[in-house]
Amino acid sequence: MTRPSGGPSSGEPPEKPDHPPGKADGGKPSVPPGKPDGGKRPEKPDRLSGEEVLLTARQQRRAAREERRQAKDAAYDLRQARKRAKDGTSWRGHNIVDERGLADAFPEPETPELNPVTVRRRITHGVVLVLLLALVVAGVVLAAMVQRGELHLTLGAGKPTPTPVTCPAETLEMPGSKSVTVNVFNAGSTEGQAGKVAEELKKRGFVVKNVANKATEYGAPTVVVSGPGGHGAALNMQRNFPNSEYVQDDREDSTVDVIVTSQFNGLVDAAKVEKKPGVLSCPRLSPQPSPPPSAVPDSASQVAKPGS
Repeated sequence: MTRPSGGPSSGEPPEKPDHPPGKADGGKPSVPPGKPDGGKRPEKPDRLSGEEVLLTARQQRRAAREERRQAKDAAYDLRQARKRAKDGTSWRGHNIVDERGLADAFPEPETPELNPVTVRRRITHGVVLVLLLALVVAGVVLAAMVQRGELHLTLGAGKPTPTPVTCPAETLEMPGSKSVTVNVFNAGSTEGQAGKVAEELKKRGFVVKNVANKATEYGAPTVVVSGPGGHGAALNMQRNFPNSEYVQDDREDSTVDVIVTSQFNGLVDAAKVEKKPGVLSCPRLSPQPSPPPSAVPDSASQVAKPGS
């Protein structure tokens, strides 16, 4: 077998070229076809030991914020868990005994004993209920008796029964005009009527005390009013005023009130006034007075009537 010519023998190393590979004349590297960058490959980063990653400053701040947020969330969850775990058995480090704890510490006996205060309270309530029931029953019975007319109830102190007013029946002496004190009142529609009557009475010798207006419920032309001690003075006034009516009140003095109404027509002439004893005229009172038999003259026509 023949060895190709020009080639190194199998036992000799190949010869080094005079110029470095890839360079031609002039020192320019030879560019292999299909590789425009000169045949250079991108450099690969060195492999990191222990798979540690270097973080930038921004990433570190973001990681710190995330750690703080997670710590706050964990603290909030812990507080909520503690609140949910509270069962009301402790407060500021002190144990609170509830109803269940008291029942466990002091179990009820098989035969419970009542407290004396409770016994007294129950007895009081029972007595009050019985009394209320008795009052209700008594009220119903009284109401039924009042409704049937079997019972008459009077509230408060009873008023004394007034003595029935009757016309004085005694025969009265005719007093003098100077001893009679009179008050004149106008109950009519004519203005100044009381003043005119008062002037006329003064002329006849009467003592006029008051002159004013006053209403009356009586319809007589003249109303003569006096107390029990003024019967004689009232008789004198009735003799001076025709068709007058006498009314008695509870005054204690002997004064007389003369009330003239719209029906008043004037006084009796002073010369025609009767001076004999007589009785008062009060037609609204009953019984109508009548003179006693001893005072009745032989002829009834001789007795002068008031206002005649």
